[in-house]
Amino acid sequence: MISVEQRYQRVIELFSENMPVAETELHYGNPYELLVAVILSAQCTDKRVNMVTPALFEAYPTPESLAAASVEEIYGYIKSVSYPNNKARSLSGMARMLVEEYGSEVPHDFDKLIALPGVGRKTANVILSVVWGESTMAVDTHVFRVSERIGLTEGSKTPLATEKTLLSHIPSGLVPKAHHWLILHGRYVCKARRPECPDCFLKEVCRYYQSPK
Repeated sequence: MISVEQRYQRVIELFSENMPVAETELHYGNPYELLVAVILSAQCTDKRVNMVTPALFEAYPTPESLAAASVEEIYGYIKSVSYPNNKARSLSGMARMLVEEYGSEVPHDFDKLIALPGVGRKTANVILSVVWGESTMAVDTHVFRVSERIGLTEGSKTPLATEKTLLSHIPSGLVPKAHHWLILHGRYVCKARRPECPDCFLKEVCRYYQSPK
């Protein structure tokens, strides 16, 4: 039986060897575009978001232009994503707040980010991690599931508990990359219904794979 510390060390080694490049799959050109894309990605695939955002960004290339648009106009561009009515309202409110309170700049501050419509803890952590390389761990369904299966977390009942556990064991300089390691692994290998265990490079250290079935 390996210790928690040993498991983390080996998982980090294996990810470093097998996934040296790990970054967001959302397409964006600046912090404003990433913020829009992350809001749209809630309970929606990055692939779908990337199909929607080119036309959206062409129509509304700045917070000012998005703030000037009606919710109905925004909806027309994003109607194929999940929950388009709610997201159209969130994007409209977010853009207005960026313009009116933050000088049209995406704030580099957690509390200011989560004050924006459509932005919760996960989205704020993504922005801080991807844009500024901060040691924040955004816990989505993939991170929550994969962390538990591998054995990095045990009995974490909430995303916040998972976030705190991961941050307490992963070296701060690796946290931004580790966030994407876990997301991409959950997206393509450690899938929710049918994890592809035989092809997984974490088999030797994975609690789920090693446990009696």
